[in-house]
Amino acid sequence: MDKYIVLDKQVGETPLSCAEAYRAEHPELEGIPMAYAGRLDPMASGKLLVLLGDECKNQTAYHGLDKEYEFSVLFGIESDSQDVMGRLKTPATLVSERVNHDLAAPSALEEAEVAEVAKNFIGKIKLPYPIFSSKTVQGKPLHTWTMEGRLDEIEIPTKESEVHELEFTKLETIERDNMVKQALEKVNSVPPVTELRKALGNDFRRADVRKDWDDILNNNSLPDTFHIAHFRCVASSGTYMRTLASVIAKKLDTVGLAWHINRTVIGKYGDGNWTSVF
Repeated sequence: MDKYIVLDKQVGETPLSCAEAYRAEHPELEGIPMAYAGRLDPMASGKLLVLLGDECKNQTAYHGLDKEYEFSVLFGIESDSQDVMGRLKTPATLVSERVNHDLAAPSALEEAEVAEVAKNFIGKIKLPYPIFSSKTVQGKPLHTWTMEGRLDEIEIPTKESEVHELEFTKLETIERDNMVKQALEKVNSVPPVTELRKALGNDFRRADVRKDWDDILNNNSLPDTFHIAHFRCVASSGTYMRTLASVIAKKLDTVGLAWHINRTVIGKYGDGNWTSVF
């Protein structure tokens, strides 16, 4: 039996549901332990490394692997989860912030400006953990502190990451109605979650999230078009593309969220090359 498999996780799947779907199609794996080495959020897609059998005991040996991602940033809207699955800034708040920062009107962005800003994040950087993550603080995951409304009681931890490469690839414009349509398709791609400890607030708070997107669709005070910047990133283990998307937007004096995340490579990277790939 192989020590591991590499699966292609789709948007809307969890790592567990992806692994179990593969098991269901391969009867020879019935009763065989499976453990994934490196999570992918429900809104992210791409390569998922899954260990098999006795290799599961060596899971920690795989935790330091580098990753390559293709990801994109939607400018002008932010969410508490840093992706489309979170509670959004309300349209009224976005409009009021335009007085000082033009936050809801990213049409002024230029490709050269975005490319130049991306260079600031190459090398060793410290990034805060997303408040919707499993990072433990005082014995509880950050997402629990968030849902309990108690973030003011703790200090959000940071993680030092190394961004080996960050390449801006293109800037596109998307119509507001098409943006909302695509966002809701992503939100609705996750099967309903009824187990409360996994739902992060009653089925990922999707009733409220859908309403937030509908509000953006129907508020004509907002721009008719928004910008999405696309990037390719090679980074050390544990670097959240959601957080990177958010800080890139802030560096551009706007707000943003991770619109698309796809993991393309898992392995060991150094001196501009992949020495091993899973």
